[in-house]
Amino acid sequence: MTDFNQLINSGKAIIGTERTLKELKLGKLAKVYVTNNCPPDLKENVQRQAMLAKTEIEQLEIPNQELGTLCKKPFSISLLGQLR
Repeated sequence: MTDFNQLINSGKAIIGTERTLKELKLGKLAKVYVTNNCPPDLKENVQRQAMLAKTEIEQLEIPNQELGTLCKKPFSISLLGQLR
């Protein structure tokens, strides 16, 4: 499993739905992490955008609350982007 703290500390992490989708549409992401309880419509949107941007998607086996905790944030995170 990815070390999300290391990713965030490297400055290459994009946290949150709006920012992740924006960077994905601009083709700036190498990978998008999607939690297992991400809303279906959002997941479809991410898959469509990732296909256009040729960006890898990693489906996580954890819920958004746990991803927020792993990233040491006091809120849930459904999407996490990794900059190229």
